[in-house]
Amino acid sequence: MKRKFILLVGMLLAGLSVMEAKTMQRNVVYKDAHVRFTVVSDGVVRMEYSPAGCFVDDKSFVVVNRAYPQVDYQLKTKGRWVEIITSKMKLRYLKDSGCFTEKNLTVSSRGNLVPFVWHPGMRQSGNLKGTYRTLDGMDGNVQTQKWVRDTQKGDTLALEDGLLSTDGWTLIDDSQSHLFDGDKKWEWVKERPADGNQDWIFMAYGHDYKSALKDYILFAGRMPLPPRYAFGYWWSRYWLYSDKEFRRLIDNFHRYDIPLDVLVVDMDWHYTEKGKGGWTGWTWNRELFPSPEGFLRYVKAQNLKVTLNLHPAGGVASYEEQYAEMAKSMGLNPAEGKTIHWINSDKCFMNSMFDQILTPMEKSGVDFWWLDWQQDLYDPKVKGLNNTWWINYAFFSRMERNRNTRPLLYHRWGGLGNHRYQVGFSGDAVISWKSLEYQPYFNSTASNVLYGYWSHDLGGHIGSRIDPEMYVRWLQFGAFSPIMRTHSQKSAELNKEPWAFSRGYSDIVRETICRRYTMAPYIYTMARKGYDEGLSLCRPLYYDWPEQSQAYRFRNEYMFGDAMLVSPATAPSDSGYLKVRTWLPEGDWFEWSSGTLLSGGQVVERNFALDEYPVYVKGGAILPFYTDKVKNLNGNDEEIVVTVFPGGEGFSCFDLYEDNGNDKNYDSQYAVTHLESCRKGNKQTIVVGGRKGMYKDMPVSRPFKVKVLLSHMPESVSVNGQPAKYTYQAEEFALLVELPVVSCEQEKRVEIVYGRGNSELNGLPGITRRMSKSMEALKYRNSYICFKEELGKMGSLNETVLYYPDEMENRVAEFWKSWSELPAVLERQGLKKEDVSWFLRNVGWERAF
Repeated sequence: MKRKFILLVGMLLAGLSVMEAKTMQRNVVYKDAHVRFTVVSDGVVRMEYSPAGCFVDDKSFVVVNRAYPQVDYQLKTKGRWVEIITSKMKLRYLKDSGCFTEKNLTVSSRGNLVPFVWHPGMRQSGNLKGTYRTLDGMDGNVQTQKWVRDTQKGDTLALEDGLLSTDGWTLIDDSQSHLFDGDKKWEWVKERPADGNQDWIFMAYGHDYKSALKDYILFAGRMPLPPRYAFGYWWSRYWLYSDKEFRRLIDNFHRYDIPLDVLVVDMDWHYTEKGKGGWTGWTWNRELFPSPEGFLRYVKAQNLKVTLNLHPAGGVASYEEQYAEMAKSMGLNPAEGKTIHWINSDKCFMNSMFDQILTPMEKSGVDFWWLDWQQDLYDPKVKGLNNTWWINYAFFSRMERNRNTRPLLYHRWGGLGNHRYQVGFSGDAVISWKSLEYQPYFNSTASNVLYGYWSHDLGGHIGSRIDPEMYVRWLQFGAFSPIMRTHSQKSAELNKEPWAFSRGYSDIVRETICRRYTMAPYIYTMARKGYDEGLSLCRPLYYDWPEQSQAYRFRNEYMFGDAMLVSPATAPSDSGYLKVRTWLPEGDWFEWSSGTLLSGGQVVERNFALDEYPVYVKGGAILPFYTDKVKNLNGNDEEIVVTVFPGGEGFSCFDLYEDNGNDKNYDSQYAVTHLESCRKGNKQTIVVGGRKGMYKDMPVSRPFKVKVLLSHMPESVSVNGQPAKYTYQAEEFALLVELPVVSCEQEKRVEIVYGRGNSELNGLPGITRRMSKSMEALKYRNSYICFKEELGKMGSLNETVLYYPDEMENRVAEFWKSWSELPAVLERQGLKKEDVSWFLRNVGWERAF
C-alpha cells in the first residue's frame, strides 16, 4: 500500500491528474532474465536490455512517468521470437540473443502509418528538428561572437534533433540519462550505473505528429501551464534603473494607456562594483533602491509581477549581506571569508541558497527568477550533468514544492525533459532582419520537443541602433509568440520605450501590445491545450497538414493555436508596403488586418502596410477576446467579446478555458464555456453555453458581447428569445450584440436574422482604412485641398454607415464603383499627376490586397 501511495504521489508531481494517476499501471508485457518490454501506448514501447538483469524503475531526466494507461496489445512468445503487436506497430525480438542489434530486434509499422521497418542502428532521414540551448550572439542562425560556450564564431546553428520525423518513427536512447534519487522531500540527481544497460523508447506515429506529442507526455510529463500574467507584456531593458526611474516608467505606461504585466529588473538591482558585487550579486544596490521592500510593495500596488536577473555562477562572496548565514548553514566558518562556489549538484548548497537568500526575497515580492547562466556547460562533480538542465529543474521544482502560486522561471534550454520547466530565454541575438526572420522557425521547431514558451529579446539585443520599422515588425511577431518581452543591451541608443518613437511608430507599438491583450482569452485557452495534449502555441503547419509539401516548405509560417495562421513579416518594405508570400491550406481564411476572406489551397502574395500584419483566421471560427479596456491580466471577470469570423461551412465551436490564473490546482480546478456559431440561410445562431466546472475565486457572472465580422445590417436580433441591444461597428463592418449580464451557468442564445443586404463587404475594412489615412495624408501635401463629392464620399464611408445605416447598401456599392476606377476619380478631383501616383501607391491600389 505504501509503495502504491508513493507511486501515486510521484505521478501527480509529474503532472498527471488524480484520475489518471489512479488508472495507471506498469504495462510490462514481457520480461526475461535480461530483457524487459513495456508498452506505454499503442505507438510507444520501452525496450530494456540488462546484462545483469537489473532494470531501472527510477525516474530519469527524460522519463518521469513509469506507469501508463491500459493498452490493447497481443503478445506471442511461442518459438524463438517474442512478438508484441499493437494497432500501430509490431515488435520482434529474438529470445536470449543478448543486447539489441539489427540482427535480433525490429519494429515495423501497422495500420495506416507510413510504412517502415526499423532496426537498431538505423538513422532517420527526415527529422523535423527541435531547438537549441540559446541564440546568444546569433545573427539569424550564424554565430557572431566568441564568448558563447557551445558555438564558435562563424558557425551555422545546428538545431538538435526533435521528437518528430517524416520517417514516421523516433528512437529515444535514454541509456545514459541521469536518474532521480526518489527523495520525497526534494528529488535529486544520481548517476546511472555504468552497467551496459540499454534503455530505449521507441515511438511509432506515421505522420500523426499530434498523437506522437500526446504520447510523449505520457512518459516525459506534461508541459506546465504558466500563470496567466505570463501571457501579458513584459518590460525588460538592460539599464541602470533606479527606484525613481522605474516609477516614472510605470507612470508612463499608465499615461499612454499601454498594458503591462511583468517588470523585469536586470542585473543592476544588485551591486556590481568591485568589492561589493560583480556579474554575480545577491545584495540590493541601495544607492539605486534605498528600500527594496518599499520598491517591491510599490510594484505590487501597480498589479505587476517582478522578476530579477541572476548570474549565479560566481557563487556567494564574502561581501554579500547574506554571506555569514549562508556559510553557517553549510557548516563553514564565515570568518575565513572564502567564496562559496556555485555547484548545481550540491544539494546542501542549493537548499542554503533558497533558505538564506532566494526564498526571503520571494516573500518580499519577487515572483520568479531570470536565470542568466552563461558559464560552464557541465557540473564539476556529477559527470555529464548539464548545468542548464539541472538549474532549471532545481529552481522550478523548489518553487513547485514550496509555494502556493505556479512556478515560473525563464532560462535557456537544457535538453529533453526541460519542457517541464518553462519558460525559455533565448539569449542575446543580434539586431537584424536575419534574426527576426529566423525566430519564427526557431519557435516552431521548439514545439517538436514541447519547449513551447520561448521568450525572445523582441527587437534584438546586440546592436548600436534601432530601425523603427524592424522593431515594429519584431514586436508584431512578439504579439503572436508565446511570451511578449522586449529587451536590449545596455546602450542609450537602444531605448524601446513605446513613447520614445515618433508618433506613427509609437501608435503601432501601442496598438500591437493592446492587440496581444485582446487575444488573451484565446491564447490562455490554447496554452491549456499545451498542458492537456502537448501542443505548443506556435506550431508548424505540418501538424495539421502532414501530407502537404507546402506545410514543410513554408517553414516560417506557423499556427498560433488552433485557429490562427501567421505568416510573419520579416523584411523591410518597398514604398510603404511589404509583399508577403503565404501558403494557405484548404478552406476559407480570413485575413484579419484587411478584413478579406480568401480561399485556401493556394499560395497568395499579399501586401501589408506597417500597421498591418499577415494573420489568417480559419473561416467561420468563433473565438473569445477581451475588449481594449483590459490593461493587465490579474483580473478574472473581464468582459468577453465572442467574435465570429466570416466563411467556413456554417458551423463552428470553441471551448473557452478559465481558471484561477496563478494557483497550482488548475489540473482539476477550472471551468469551460462552450461557444457555438451556426449559419443557415439568413439566420445565424450564436450560443454562449453555460459554464461548466469550478475553481477558486470564480466569478458568478461576467459580461459578454457577440461580434459578427463582415456582417450586414440585421432585421432582428434576440437573446434567449428577447429583443437585444446591438450596435454596428462601421470601421470593421461588424455587428456587436450586448448580452444581459446573468449567471455564467446560464446559456445565452443569440439569434440574428438578416434581410436582403447583398453588398460586397469582403476586404472593405482594410480598404476604407487605407483610403481615410491616405486622404488625411494628402492634406499635408496640399493644405488647401477641397475634396469633391466623389472622392469625399470614399473617405467618409465608415462614418456614413455609422450615422445612416439604412444607406449602407447603396453607399457601399458606390464605394466599390469608385474604387474600381480610382485613378480616374483622382484625376477628376484635379490632382497633379505626381499626387495621383503618390495616392495610388499610398492606398495600395496598384498592388491591391
